[in-house]
Amino acid sequence: MDFTINELTQQIAQTVRDFANQYIRPHLMDWDESQEFPLHIFKELGKLGMMGVLVPEKYGGSGLSYFEYKTVVEEVAKVCGSIGLSVAAHNSLCTNHILSFGNEEQKQKYLPKLATCEWLGAWGLTEAGTGSDAGNMKCTAVKDGNNWILNGAKSWITHGKSGDVAVVVARTGEPRTRNNSTTFVVERGTAGFKAGKKENKLGMRASETAEMLFEDCVIPDENRLGEVGDGFKQAMKVLDGGRISIASLSLGIAKGAFEAATQYSKQRHQFDQPISNFQGISFKLADMATEIEAADLLTLQACYKKNEGLPVTKEAAMAKYYASEVAVRTATDAVQIFGGYGYTKDFPVEKFYRDAKLCTIGEGTSEIQKIVIARESLAG
Repeated sequence: MDFTINELTQQIAQTVRDFANQYIRPHLMDWDESQEFPLHIFKELGKLGMMGVLVPEKYGGSGLSYFEYKTVVEEVAKVCGSIGLSVAAHNSLCTNHILSFGNEEQKQKYLPKLATCEWLGAWGLTEAGTGSDAGNMKCTAVKDGNNWILNGAKSWITHGKSGDVAVVVARTGEPRTRNNSTTFVVERGTAGFKAGKKENKLGMRASETAEMLFEDCVIPDENRLGEVGDGFKQAMKVLDGGRISIASLSLGIAKGAFEAATQYSKQRHQFDQPISNFQGISFKLADMATEIEAADLLTLQACYKKNEGLPVTKEAAMAKYYASEVAVRTATDAVQIFGGYGYTKDFPVEKFYRDAKLCTIGEGTSEIQKIVIARESLAG
């Protein structure tokens, strides 16, 4: 496996870095405080090709690999986890689900608008009572001639209010049975489809999280993705890529916190010397650097296997689990290095600290990742 960073990836990293520093960094705390979802930022990222990184050029995307995708999410998250999360959700969940399981007509219809962020995407699997237990979902779709009638709710949905199109997994069979769910594309404005409560969150506050509600929502069968009954199976495959996204998001947050802590430790003086000279601080930085490097390599391995079309369930779960936990530990230690200043909103690490925690929860908790890793390891 060759993880050498090529010139294209370096150019993309610099482009995203410049964009984030110019258009995101000056406003990120205002957005965080007010919970403003800055939709215009994603429109601009769409113009740069960053909202359709994995989409082939024939559908209006950038046609790049998971290595470049990792770079995009990571570089955004180094500045703001909220924006990084929304970039990841749009690319890896909604857009990638249609790319992976849509027919040609569906791809032609939706991917060009998603890849340019003319349309913002949402993805609906989670429900209030069925987070990790997605096979027991209550949102149903019932066949009615050439249509399907959706009823129920999806919770904790990124872009649940502002998304122009949502990929929704609904139960079409008996609970807890194999092949009991099916996937549909639902456009905003469809009768019976509306947004519900927007969540008031600890972190990632500029990334919109809201309910999606369906009440006798009529969806034509042509909006069905794949075969009837394949919804859960599709979702698990989409989550393999989604876990690479969260690993990349976690890495960005961890690296952002580490860079801030390193810089501060060189500038902050106590007892007539920079605090980086003290073993208590330098050993923290050493642990942070080592864990970030390990998480990076796990994520690169998952990217490589995904690019090659190899089984990646175990590797994606490992990358997501380890990188998310590293992000939390790194942000925690960064706050500690900043001391009292780290507990204020005048310095960046308190936001990294709040944002990092979601990475251990979203797209499968750390506990679920351990189940996946154990199952895959024992099967081998």
